[in-house]
Amino acid sequence: QVQLVESGGGLVQPGGSLRLSCVASGFSLDYYTIGWFRQAPGKEREGVSCISSSYSNTYYSDSVKGRFTISRDNAKNMGYLEMNSLEPEDTAVYYCATTTSGWADEVSETTCVESFYAYWGQGTLVTVSA
Repeated sequence: QVQLVESGGGLVQPGGSLRLSCVASGFSLDYYTIGWFRQAPGKEREGVSCISSSYSNTYYSDSVKGRFTISRDNAKNMGYLEMNSLEPEDTAVYYCATTTSGWADEVSETTCVESFYAYWGQGTLVTVSA
């Protein structure tokens, strides 16, 4: 059974940091693009960051560029999102997703979108508040 499980969310003060993890089971992440998406209350889900299967290419949305770092460890079948300098505007449910789409592996603003991603985790809540 294909499954993605996120962890690492929680309550953090503005300026703080969190590291989200995503573990895959039932399949190998080796040939999958990994994406992190988020959905804030009352807003549509948006692509935050994506990383290609070969580790070589990454994409960050303008809102998180310079603050978030995406990474992966295929040996552990895991993906990560390191989030620093968190702002209240980062409050959202964060989702890990994967795909084998060749288009999506050319990570960019155009392809780091939910329509390219086939498998999704259940999400982890990040709340940034004083």
